[in-house]
Amino acid sequence: MTVQTPQLYLITPPVIDLDHFPAQLTRLCDTYEIACLRLALAAQDEDTILRAGDALREIAHARDIPLVIADHVLMVARLGLDGVHLGDARRPVRKLRAELGEDAIIGAFCGNSRHDGMSAGEAGADYVSFGPVGSSQLGAGEQAPADLFAWWSEMVSLPVVAEGALDRDLVEALAPVTDFFAIGGEIWSADDPVAALGALTAPLR
Repeated sequence: MTVQTPQLYLITPPVIDLDHFPAQLTRLCDTYEIACLRLALAAQDEDTILRAGDALREIAHARDIPLVIADHVLMVARLGLDGVHLGDARRPVRKLRAELGEDAIIGAFCGNSRHDGMSAGEAGADYVSFGPVGSSQLGAGEQAPADLFAWWSEMVSLPVVAEGALDRDLVEALAPVTDFFAIGGEIWSADDPVAALGALTAPLR
């Protein structure tokens, strides 16, 4: 059973203004202990991804924060990143592990599927994430229930991440049964993301 306080895992906004976002991210990383950062851009433009990756890598690595990228496996080596987060757990984790090496971080989003989580773990994923944990209009709208996290924390040693439509009540409820909270859209639309993250994660302190 998970007993330690869950760690914070930041997800970038889908669109980043490089004139302002790096300073915002720096404030967040200097205010809170961030365990991991995920570059998750909506853009498919290579130049946009490269420029964002360069800017965020400098901030993250200066603070010993691993930086992973959502899905763009080929960018891991090119940008000098720490690994990849797969938005679809059915992608070949075992093959990616062979390509990226043992030191790379490989995470897999598994929706609310215990089976997909187990399969990803057996194939060599370093963590699995389940979500959305809150009410969301994204995807099929099916939530990952608290009992999934409770079962996972009791039965499986592989780290688990809770993400998607988090609120303060969910953070408090899931804190005993998850290893990480992945937080992104919940804070970036706020006037002060630093204050928003503090309010959201207050139950952890």
